[in-house]
Amino acid sequence: MPRLDSKLRRDAVAIFKAGLDAADASKAVHAHFSLTERDLKAGRVRLPLKAFDRIFLLAVGKAAPQMGLEVERIIGKRLLSGGLALTKHGHAKVGRPRVVEIIEAGHPIPDEAGAKASGRVRELLRELNARDLLIVALSGGASALLSAPAEPVTLAAKQKTTDLLLRAGADIFDLNAVRKHLSFLKGGQLAALAYPATVVSLLLSDVIGDPIDVIGSGPTAPDLSTFADAIAVLNKYDLLERVPAAVRDVLQRGINGELPETPKPGDPLFKNVHNIVVGSNSLALAATARKAKLLGYRPLVLSSTMEGETREVALVHASILREVVQSGQPARRPVCILSGGETTVTVRGKGKGGRNQEFALATAAAIAGLANVVALSAGTDGTDGPTDAAGAIVTGETVARAKQMGLDPINHLVRNDAYPFFDALGDLLKTGPTGTNVMDINVLLAG
Repeated sequence: MPRLDSKLRRDAVAIFKAGLDAADASKAVHAHFSLTERDLKAGRVRLPLKAFDRIFLLAVGKAAPQMGLEVERIIGKRLLSGGLALTKHGHAKVGRPRVVEIIEAGHPIPDEAGAKASGRVRELLRELNARDLLIVALSGGASALLSAPAEPVTLAAKQKTTDLLLRAGADIFDLNAVRKHLSFLKGGQLAALAYPATVVSLLLSDVIGDPIDVIGSGPTAPDLSTFADAIAVLNKYDLLERVPAAVRDVLQRGINGELPETPKPGDPLFKNVHNIVVGSNSLALAATARKAKLLGYRPLVLSSTMEGETREVALVHASILREVVQSGQPARRPVCILSGGETTVTVRGKGKGGRNQEFALATAAAIAGLANVVALSAGTDGTDGPTDAAGAIVTGETVARAKQMGLDPINHLVRNDAYPFFDALGDLLKTGPTGTNVMDINVLLAG
């Protein structure tokens, strides 16, 4: 027998997929990057082809294969001299550039493959001269994939530091402030190594507000953070004494002036560097709102900059959904509540899950008993935490169904163990790798 909410569920998935389509990495590149007989155009920047002898491509992130393939299509194999595309394990199948070599590496915890690829990137950059053009295509996951640990920091030390920050619930701004100062490529240092070549960076933003110095840890952007900021972040999460000694030593030496800071605004090395944001969460949300309206819902877009502790953000969404059902405020049904961004989870348990599944589980508990409602939370990259699911879908009946199966939603929430809970219910949303990453999308429907 079909569930009473089956149409709502189908609509929620269709609305989410409209956002995915709008965030498609190849479409984003195509909209901002083009070639004529004489010029290459990136955003508002025009570059004469006669100024370059060689063109190289470096694509890094979960959408690297798809972005790299589109750049290759636009430029053509004849003009493209080569390059690298570094992506997460399992994501290479989304797109395969022919001229550019594809490498898969670890995310969110960096691995040896990413460290070796970073060395390959450094070798490529050292070959560039003033007659070369480097196209950099960055998408979510680039920071972890292009690990590039700066000596004496080892890969193991960087892995431990990253893991501690993630478990502490550090947001991307704090996380990247630390990673930039433990790397030889992040925080504008990739652009420094490429100098005097011309650099064009196409940025698919997975960061709230689309700051170019934070997307992918800003390898081609002037860095606004400092060694002192990195130390402050570790103190903020009470991690300074828990990170490896080499990490503390490097950061302290930086503060003492014994190590050079990352390149800052005004540095002449950025004269020939052009950073262009080609895709973002706000564009994806606009598409979900259009789809919701086509399906007969009143779209209510809360924000594309949602952040904070996942459970708390979920409770705010659930309370708005309850108000819609009970009073018709702030809008009368049928309503589609939409939001995007990137929340964080402070991991206290040893379960399996991700922030979107945790959002869905917290929402399920808060809307238990409500009729004719659905909530979906999913990552646009198709992977939520270290799982094969993009997120999950819940209704007002989810908690009752779970209890009939002997599942305690609160217990699973306390243990950060959302994945097995939704797996047992058949309510995981699995898209596979999508070839894009513009943070998360939340869809809540009141039919």
